[in-house]
Amino acid sequence: MKQTCVLVGAPIDSGKDRNGCLMGPDALRTAGLGPALESLGFRVTDLGNLGPAAFAPDLPHAHPHALNETVAWTRTLQDVAEQVMSEGVPIFLGGDHAMAMGTVTGVAAYAAQIKRPQFVLWLDAHSDFHTLTTTGSGNLHGTPAAYFTGVSGFDPFPPVPYPVPFANVCMMGLRSVDPVEREQIHKTALRIHDMRDIDENGVVKPLKAFLEQVAAQNGMLHVSLDVDFLDPAVAPAVGTTVPGGATVREAHLVCEILHDSGLITSMDLVELNPFLDERGRTAHLMVDLCASAFGRRVFDRPTRSYL
Repeated sequence: MKQTCVLVGAPIDSGKDRNGCLMGPDALRTAGLGPALESLGFRVTDLGNLGPAAFAPDLPHAHPHALNETVAWTRTLQDVAEQVMSEGVPIFLGGDHAMAMGTVTGVAAYAAQIKRPQFVLWLDAHSDFHTLTTTGSGNLHGTPAAYFTGVSGFDPFPPVPYPVPFANVCMMGLRSVDPVEREQIHKTALRIHDMRDIDENGVVKPLKAFLEQVAAQNGMLHVSLDVDFLDPAVAPAVGTTVPGGATVREAHLVCEILHDSGLITSMDLVELNPFLDERGRTAHLMVDLCASAFGRRVFDRPTRSYL
């Protein structure tokens, strides 16, 4: 029987004050995500785009930004993520990274139901480890990792009954971490691999060490891939560009190793802002990386012309 990938559109655009990520799910579809997965032998079910639960309007210029809307999105995504885990491997199409407040807590709730530990691979330039009280920008896409690991300071967000243990989270590609986040991270058991670490030691050794831990504990693995994990020279369609990110080859290598492990149980593709893209190059790259994570090999990649 074919394995099923379930595409779930989450056009959340409330996690920051720069608009455009709401177009991300449809851009990923237009770039051929569904057909790419089908070509690898998967059955693909597309649930379309979700919307947030009902919420009271947010006040303009409030801090944090769009709090009520983001809480509503979190509730919706928690429920849907928990439900679709029994239907296949969900791929959540973002949308900004605030969506991980709902997707990760939702899949973690499912993991708890079947008595398996939840792990998260966080591929991002940012740690996103602020709380509602520490965020200076007020942009809630900078808070999900603190939320789903059970850090306090998130009222009125839903309580997190099954926080992901710090030791079960591996962050790779970091290169922009605020001082308050750095101070808090040093108090935890989070696995941190910034770009200096990757430059000095490569991506293979730390990634395989983490995957060995997941396998040894029969864990569920959620992969959260932010566009800004990549260098903006190759992936310009993101509103939070930080130079010095992963190369195309490094990113493909990470995804190929993930496929080889056979451990992925859910995935986020986040922060794609097509308004900032160049003829769809970032959307196509994100689709290619997702395809690598689900079985496309280096010699199978299509040649593209952007002329």
